[in-house]
Amino acid sequence: MKTLLRFWKDEQGLELSEYAVMTALVIVVAVASVILVGEAIDSRFNELAGHIGTAE
Repeated sequence: MKTLLRFWKDEQGLELSEYAVMTALVIVVAVASVILVGEAIDSRFNELAGHIGTAE
């Protein structure tokens, strides 16, 4: 019973899992941002290329 109680109160590995979850969330947000911004930039470049092509 003491072993179970000691295991229940042990928080040594908790920080590691918190950092892992935080890192995963940061990665997900970064990837989503790159995808969304990348699509917007691609759309804008295509629009500008169309204007340049018709200006000649």
